[in-house]
Amino acid sequence: MNELLAIMARLRDPAHGCPWDLEQDFASIAPYTLEEAYEVADAIERADLAALEEELGDLLLQVVFHAQMAKEAGAFDFERVVRGISAKMIRRHPHVFGDESVADAASQSVRWEDIKAAEKAARGAAPAGLLGDVPIALPALARAMKLGRRAARIGFDWPDRVGARAKVDEELGELDEAIAGGDRARVSAEFGDVLLALANLARHLEVDAEGALREANGRFTRRFGHVERQVAAGAGGTLEDMERHWQDAKRQERGGA
Repeated sequence: MNELLAIMARLRDPAHGCPWDLEQDFASIAPYTLEEAYEVADAIERADLAALEEELGDLLLQVVFHAQMAKEAGAFDFERVVRGISAKMIRRHPHVFGDESVADAASQSVRWEDIKAAEKAARGAAPAGLLGDVPIALPALARAMKLGRRAARIGFDWPDRVGARAKVDEELGELDEAIAGGDRARVSAEFGDVLLALANLARHLEVDAEGALREANGRFTRRFGHVERQVAAGAGGTLEDMERHWQDAKRQERGGA
């Protein structure tokens, strides 16, 4: 760890550092931080542990980069980041490091949020509402699920998946009305409501909406690749042909003949 910190300090050295690294600031590096986090998720999705090892290193570099810039600004350094997260983990796990007990993972999630709220109150942070600190930069589907979970904490939720499923039909009906009316702004708004309703249904089904869509994107990519190969091989390129190739790809994925 000390070697990595020293490398980052050298890269940012005004006299002997790297011109590109010296030009960066928190805002310019933030997109790379997000990209590296997504690459970690991708390695996990592919169950590629060798890639995960490398991607975790790349993500750690992002933390070191931000910490070095903060040190230069006199705000904080990497050691303070580590001490801060260590103290937070101990505080938020009183059932492990203290005398409390929790019944299960769901109970611990509730307790975590309670402790988090108490920490903010102790810092004198102004109440931002139950949803105020859900990061806007989260992927939209992931944020939708988190917003739903937060609202459910005070009972603003359907009692079961039946209500959540019915909401999808309701929102689809409103989308159909908007389409029929030809109002582009309303179509966009109603389409967003459909996605939000689907995210809430995913929450009730205990499905990760973001992960499910990533998997669907992967299936689409694989199946479309099969369609392209069949067309290139002269197996027909009309819409009907491509649909047949698509269905063939689906059967092959599912182990069909």
